[in-house]
Amino acid sequence: MRAANVRSISDLKTRSAALVREVCEGGQPVVITQHGRAKAVLMDVREHDRLRETLAMLKLLAQSEASLAKGARTYTSGDAVSSGPKPRGEMSID
Repeated sequence: MRAANVRSISDLKTRSAALVREVCEGGQPVVITQHGRAKAVLMDVREHDRLRETLAMLKLLAQSEASLAKGARTYTSGDAVSSGPKPRGEMSID
């Protein structure tokens, strides 16, 4: 991984269109600093969406691991198939 691209908030104010273009074309996020401290990150929207999807999957994994650690019941793929919705052609009328 490359070192972070760091820019001041003043640079963002004066070169915002160029920085947005740089982020979108290069794919690397830019860390925005204020008074020498990191305050924000400018990143491509596709990368942001991918990151959020990854975090959601990791959250589900962590929740699953926590459930298993508490002794939650596990299911086989056969259990899931048999308890899932039936195809329309196989519905029974009671």
